[in-house]
Amino acid sequence: INHFGTQGATGGPLSFINLDFVIDVTFATGGFGARYGDKLSSVMNIKLKQGRRDHLGGKATISATQFGLDTQGPLGEKGSFLVGARRSYLDLIFKAAGFGFVPEYWDFIAKADYRLDQSNELSFLTIGVLDNVRFFNDTEEQRFSNSRILGNSQNQYFSNITWKRVMKNGFMSMSLGRTFVDYSFLQSDSLLQPVFVSDSREGETSLRTDGVFLFDNDLELAFGASGKLARINGEFDWTPTEDSFLESPAGGALSNSWDTTAVKAGAYVQLAKNVLPRLRMSVGGRLDYFNLIDNPVVISPRASMQYAFTDLTSVSLSGGVYHQAPSYIWLLSNAANTRLNHVRVNQAILGVEHLLRADLRVRVEGYVKDYQDYPASSERPWLVLANTGAGFGGAEDGFSSFGFDNLFSDGTGFTRGVELLVQKRLSDIPFYGIMSLSYNFTDYKGLDGIERPGLYDQRIIFNLSAGWKLSERWEFSAKFRYGTGTPYTPFSPGTGGLLAQNFAADYNGGRLPDFHSLDVRVDRRWSFDAWNLIAYIDIQNIYNRKNVQAYRYDPRNNAVEEAGGTIGILPTIGVSAEF
Repeated sequence: INHFGTQGATGGPLSFINLDFVIDVTFATGGFGARYGDKLSSVMNIKLKQGRRDHLGGKATISATQFGLDTQGPLGEKGSFLVGARRSYLDLIFKAAGFGFVPEYWDFIAKADYRLDQSNELSFLTIGVLDNVRFFNDTEEQRFSNSRILGNSQNQYFSNITWKRVMKNGFMSMSLGRTFVDYSFLQSDSLLQPVFVSDSREGETSLRTDGVFLFDNDLELAFGASGKLARINGEFDWTPTEDSFLESPAGGALSNSWDTTAVKAGAYVQLAKNVLPRLRMSVGGRLDYFNLIDNPVVISPRASMQYAFTDLTSVSLSGGVYHQAPSYIWLLSNAANTRLNHVRVNQAILGVEHLLRADLRVRVEGYVKDYQDYPASSERPWLVLANTGAGFGGAEDGFSSFGFDNLFSDGTGFTRGVELLVQKRLSDIPFYGIMSLSYNFTDYKGLDGIERPGLYDQRIIFNLSAGWKLSERWEFSAKFRYGTGTPYTPFSPGTGGLLAQNFAADYNGGRLPDFHSLDVRVDRRWSFDAWNLIAYIDIQNIYNRKNVQAYRYDPRNNAVEEAGGTIGILPTIGVSAEF
């Protein structure tokens, strides 16, 4: 769900889901039910609102970083629609900050809902995304700087049509979907000669059905099945050049191409019952199939329980086995990697939740997750592919997220932690906010058998987002983020006194400085007869924290430099018109 995602890994700097269309988000850090397959550690459910049914309306927004336009309204007497589009324009900001590149994106959304009768409803959703990275190579410094960046341009879309039927004691739904991503990666040297070129296309057509039925008011049966037919084709070429500061593949040039189809399928069943007046238990499992690997079938049993001490306080325990198929790119860029298994994690989650008042919720959760069968590199025995997809990527980490190495399902990992969540909803008290504090450890072990911190092992993470709605006209909000430093591999003197990273001995042996930043925002609203005008001032990183994203080696002067993860103080003024 992010712009500029990393192929073969998760993440991305910016969501392409317009928050104006979101009415609810639920996030499970683990222990989720059997309905969710091909997921390891967490599941996010984003519920989008339906378009308004009274009359045609919309919103136009323009700011220093993007503009957007959306409209919504009735679809006959029984339905509604909404459509929207956004476009970034970060050129001035990135140039002023001294960057030699600028990311550009468009995203589009269209949604329609139509009630056929009292029991049947159709819904349609499509999302389109256009991402492009544009480089400025006017100066020698820009060309050198850009030679260390993996250009990431991609186009993608998601479409889905769902039929839902509500019955006396439950419901059934059926969805037909299509997902397509066109990845294009390019990294050139300081003379603008291509070093790495990768183009690939992944398209999936899916069919899914789900059902939930309630018996005797306390026994719930949930079941479902899904199938995906994928077409994947692409090619890559990694060629060292004479004027390259970049790492070269072992043995010279490396290239490959592929064109194949893949089949994924899954089915699940889950039973939930109130075994006591305050105790609810569920048990279930799922079966998943993936035809591109040698061991295509996995079974994942899961169970949970929840006990309500009072109407305000409850405790929950959940856990089970979770599997995720290896990424397409890992399997197809190196044909030998079809020996990989599904990645597996055994996890247990214990949580306590208390409702302090109707608008104030507190939850404490502890978890342990034991990862098995994670792909690990034989050429780089310290590398587990869970530790990829961060930082600048590309040649600086040997394009590790693409899975070009000979991979074996012998990597392991272990995560344990505790998280505190406090949520205050807007009510008669005009304050709202959400605070989370987590303390965790993550370690992975590659083929060399040495346990090391994971690349995303941020021991302490604190987030606070809060707002004060002073009146119908004024609203103040702020967001503060803090995290301890993530691991990195330090540099040390090597052959001839040149600095280098000794991955075998020092992989993830250092820690970046702590990260923290504060954003503030003020909104002012004016209401007129048929429309509203909203103006806002948003200041990101208001105290100008110089956070360090990475340490990078500059071969021109044999020195290590800091790479900033923030632009600095970034003020933004925006205006929105609602009609």
